[in-house]
Amino acid sequence: MSDKADCLRPETELVELLKEKNMFAASAESLTGGLVAARITSVPGASAVFECGICSYSNRIKHEVLGVSKETLEQYSEYSLECAKEMALGAKRISGADIAVSTTGIAGPSGGSEEKPVGTVYVGIAVKNYTKAYEIHFGSEKSRNEIRSLTVDVAVEKLLEILKNTE
Repeated sequence: MSDKADCLRPETELVELLKEKNMFAASAESLTGGLVAARITSVPGASAVFECGICSYSNRIKHEVLGVSKETLEQYSEYSLECAKEMALGAKRISGADIAVSTTGIAGPSGGSEEKPVGTVYVGIAVKNYTKAYEIHFGSEKSRNEIRSLTVDVAVEKLLEILKNTE
């Protein structure tokens, strides 16, 4: 990939914007298993702005490491807006980063329900005193890897979007 094409990549823009704003980022990932951190750290110079990526695949780690409450896990499940928010807050707290992103959801091919079918994912963002989570439905016809890859795309885009609106 040429340098010019590389500049068009959202993760490249994200790293450059973090540098400009003198801010640091972190991730907490379940569904994507570290792919968000890998995407960001694929950019040369990302080490200047990326603090850590936490792969929190189990509920035990979501609770014990990230601080997702047992109540959230029991009432809403690990596949929820509430869990995504708490995961992002946990990554931000642990790392000391200015902004953190989280991913959780159901990539399939099994594990979905009528209420939350395969392809239902959640992306959380925590920045300053602001936390937001997004629910996205990619559809159960997509493969596990497609759902995971699309989730990474959304996570990086949402980080970039919120960062552009953060002072």
